[in-house]
Amino acid sequence: MDRVSIFSLIVSRVLRSLSAGIIFVILPYLVLVELKYSSLILGFTYTAGTFATAIFGLGVGYLADLYGRKNSLILASFLLPLSALLIFLNHSLIALFVASALGGYSATGAVAGGGIGGIVAPIQNALITELTENENRTFYFSLFTFLSGISASVGSLIAGLFNSEQGFLIAIIMGFLSVLALLPIRAKNIRAKSASLKNKVVIGKFSITGLLNGISVGLITPFLIPFFILVYHTPKSEMSIYTFASSLIASTLILIAPFLDKKMGFVMSIAITRGIGAVLSIMMPLIRIFPISLGIYLILPAMRILAMPIQQRAMTEMVSQDEVGRAMGINQVTRLAASSGSTGLTGYLFSESQIDLPFLASGIIMALNIYMYYKFFGGKNEVNRPSRGSSLLKPSGD
Repeated sequence: MDRVSIFSLIVSRVLRSLSAGIIFVILPYLVLVELKYSSLILGFTYTAGTFATAIFGLGVGYLADLYGRKNSLILASFLLPLSALLIFLNHSLIALFVASALGGYSATGAVAGGGIGGIVAPIQNALITELTENENRTFYFSLFTFLSGISASVGSLIAGLFNSEQGFLIAIIMGFLSVLALLPIRAKNIRAKSASLKNKVVIGKFSITGLLNGISVGLITPFLIPFFILVYHTPKSEMSIYTFASSLIASTLILIAPFLDKKMGFVMSIAITRGIGAVLSIMMPLIRIFPISLGIYLILPAMRILAMPIQQRAMTEMVSQDEVGRAMGINQVTRLAASSGSTGLTGYLFSESQIDLPFLASGIIMALNIYMYYKFFGGKNEVNRPSRGSSLLKPSGD
């Protein structure tokens, strides 16, 4: 295992997540409070970011498999700091939409899940797959998500200490440093011989489950902070602390993913964690008591992302090495394209004071998503659980 490349990728992801965590908190306050746009405009901003991330993510997934992963990752990583620079220089509506598209301001993941800047995710995951072994891959996916989440939570905490202009300036600096950190990576230069896919059926199944997951997540995740702004009038200084705590919980719990993978496999892990998330989604708008809403906010992101490293490991084992980038990209494009539509719908519903409906629909659709995982991958179709490499403290080998 190339430790220098792994370390460089970790440093880049940490810096990038710091930048994303700052933007995650500042953006809704900039749009709703400082610029005084409606939640519909915020929804359109997130929709632009989600849709662009889907298209760009698919493109860079193909680019990574066909032309090389390191250079593709460096190129894609420039977009996040450039987007922050655009908003730093210009607060116009057009600038917001363009920046959201460039930076992937989808907010369809928890802070720990990398909801902003997701264009690089297919290449990052392909590189992690390339640099690790099958038996310890869940560990490394979990480790990267943990470190990313911790960094993003620190970024969200930092956001509460500065005004929007200062926050975006810090995000710009962290974003450009994250690009420089990628230079020492030594990729194996794995390239596909053809643009055609051999594992279309498996990729198609993951795409269907990704689509349903995208609809469910897109309905509520970008609007968790706006929910507290509109319902409880929570100030940014407080919300940044709550977002920090929520991300910290999600980032810490992600470390039990290798244990869940070993004991239950990826289908059962998804069913339990996202099933709990579906129930919490339905509860949140129905019980409008601040401590209860806050408790749900602290736990819900963790339930959304806890099985993510396990799902990623399963996908990498089901497809060929030279198709991982494209498989991740196709999965992302279906998930985020669906999220872009549902996010726009929630923006409209919030502007019409129909706050309950997106949360209820999200829980129901997530239940359907769990059913489809069982239909496609349950029983004899479930991949073998890793026999080693599931330690929470260290991977089993180099």
